[in-house]
Amino acid sequence: QVQLVESGGGLVQAGGSLRLSCAASGSIFSVSAMGWYRQAPGKQRELVAYISSGDNTVYADSVKGRFTISRDNAKNTVFLQMNSLKSEDTGVYSCNMRVRSVDGWKDYWGQGTQVTVSS
Repeated sequence: QVQLVESGGGLVQAGGSLRLSCAASGSIFSVSAMGWYRQAPGKQRELVAYISSGDNTVYADSVKGRFTISRDNAKNTVFLQMNSLKSEDTGVYSCNMRVRSVDGWKDYWGQGTQVTVSS
């Protein structure tokens, strides 16, 4: 059983910063891609940032230059450093990982953490 647990969300003023973390636990053999997604009220979930097993990164245009995704392979953890936050960054942020466990390769999701940016 693999579980992803996120932390670090909260309420912040525009221009502020937050750092999200997502740690995977369970019978994990390896983790390949990791990513952060967000869903704003009334909108579809969108990719915010992605990091491959080789540390190649992809960012949504709206967050380039402000957000940084990184990973700690030893701890099966992915981070999202969010700077210069804007009100439009408000939403539920969820992490996703491609994990190999006793059940083979599967995609797993965290429960989501709320980020609210006040203007």
